[in-house]
Amino acid sequence: MTTSSDDVIEIRPTKGWAALSLGELWRYREVAFFLAWRDVKVRYKQTVFGASWAIMQPLIQMLVFTLIFGRVAKLPSDGLPYPIFVYAGLLPWTLFANSVNKASNSLVGGGAMLKQVYFSRLAIPLSSVASSLLDFFLAFLVMAALMAYYSVIPTGNIIWLPALVVLALCTALGVSLVLSALNVQFRDVKHVVPFLVQTWMFATPVVYPLSVVDNPNMQMLLALNPMVGVVEGFRWALLGVDTAPGPAVMISAFVAITSIIVGTLYFKRMERTFADVV
Repeated sequence: MTTSSDDVIEIRPTKGWAALSLGELWRYREVAFFLAWRDVKVRYKQTVFGASWAIMQPLIQMLVFTLIFGRVAKLPSDGLPYPIFVYAGLLPWTLFANSVNKASNSLVGGGAMLKQVYFSRLAIPLSSVASSLLDFFLAFLVMAALMAYYSVIPTGNIIWLPALVVLALCTALGVSLVLSALNVQFRDVKHVVPFLVQTWMFATPVVYPLSVVDNPNMQMLLALNPMVGVVEGFRWALLGVDTAPGPAVMISAFVAITSIIVGTLYFKRMERTFADVV
């Protein structure tokens, strides 16, 4: 039986700094959705508390930070009760941290699939980042309860909240693309990531407001950390604080978009070695 050349798909490894291949990723969008749904089911399978872990993690952190930084260190909180102030910062930060921790090891965890089936490899870290959204939405229920308890009424700024969530996801994806590709080559990267994320948190105004930095130029320098604009933006959008983070968000958005482009290019460059090394 003869086979038409139109029926044959030849797969070749990419060379150099390959194109972003976003069209290919779109063709395999159902694979990305399936992988994200699988991650969610595996994460809570055979657990005692199930999905409530998504609520307990930021809630326990909020209680600890309130005791240490709010009561003992007496850090300022932009005139807000410290528990709701720090929880508003923990919401986007936990989304970012969980996404990076999971996605950075996603290629190694899916090594068997990489060797057997061809699909856009970008779908693997992307699905890990997307699966963290469920945890975020569950943790947001606590935020709503805290706002009701402290009688905090959201202002019209809340319309910017979805954009800030997207910005947090973009930042996490850009970082994860680089770390997941590096982790295939150097397996000790997975041990570095938790330390990196923990250190990154204290460089982000999660437990303190950006306003403690009096120098505006220093504030803009800190905004090169893309999570600075996200965290400050969350408090502005949800709690109506007076410190509008406009310039910081713009800088953070530029850095986040740049990180995605650079991360994708590096990922595509290293992609041809994944199946052989993993």
